[in-house]
Amino acid sequence: MSQAPSPQQVARLTIASIARLYADGERIAMLTAYDYPTARILDEAGIPILLVGDSVGQVMLGYDSTVRVTLAEMLHHTKAVVRGTTRALVVADMPFLSYGVTPEASLENAGIMMREGGAGAVKLEGGERSARTIETIVRAGIPVMGHIGLTPQSIHQLGGHRVQGKTRETGRQLLADALAVQQAGAFAMVLELVPEQLAAAITERLRVPTIGIGAGAGCSGQVQVVTDLLGMSAEFTPKHARHYTELHSIIKTAAEAYRADVIAGTFPGPAESTRIDAARLDEILGRTTLDRPEMVEASRGIPLDRDL
Repeated sequence: MSQAPSPQQVARLTIASIARLYADGERIAMLTAYDYPTARILDEAGIPILLVGDSVGQVMLGYDSTVRVTLAEMLHHTKAVVRGTTRALVVADMPFLSYGVTPEASLENAGIMMREGGAGAVKLEGGERSARTIETIVRAGIPVMGHIGLTPQSIHQLGGHRVQGKTRETGRQLLADALAVQQAGAFAMVLELVPEQLAAAITERLRVPTIGIGAGAGCSGQVQVVTDLLGMSAEFTPKHARHYTELHSIIKTAAEAYRADVIAGTFPGPAESTRIDAARLDEILGRTTLDRPEMVEASRGIPLDRDL
């Protein structure tokens, strides 16, 4: 009888693996991950690509935008996700101003995410404006995933979270951006907040997979922020997200029940506690006959129930 392969025997997916999924016509599921335990679960679930998104700034670190996320923070979370996976391709976001300033700095920072973080690829935002940067990084042997449409790091310039490509000019610019990213050597690209018909048309014109978020079902694959998928926020859910469970209410109910048990003294109970026999406890506390004052004096010992 055959046995399941050990973690050491499981081959980690690469960009070549993703290219095969795309060539076979299999839709590609991608999720964000920011920590070791979540990454382990998503990896066990068979998600082929895990994105360590700079969305960590908002959903995990409490920042008001992705712009505040640093390279050190991205490196920290990427390492955790890599340690939690054996199969998934881990893609790490390049944070704001870690690329696009100079090609040399962009390449150095991408190298840090690969060498120190252990990522299998990096992702960076921008179409034509980022083509030279993508080309520089790819030529050095680092796989790059592009990101066009709504680019959160440019949110202040874009004027908010708005669907992109709704006019003749902006729609044609998205087509140009997609072709530029492909030409620069990206192995895939995210299309964010793009009208579904335009996203499908872009996908049809490319030779690399598109990963949609708020871009309809015509993309080659989809990505969701894992906290949206798990229903961890009670305040706001984006239009493009779908809750597959409601962890916010589940976790809140569990925490309330725990607090009530602690207050009532019913936690911990016998199942969560360890006991020793009474004789051993007497020995520890100095309550045996050998611990009587006259016996201690005879042996020049110190009573265990006396302050030391």
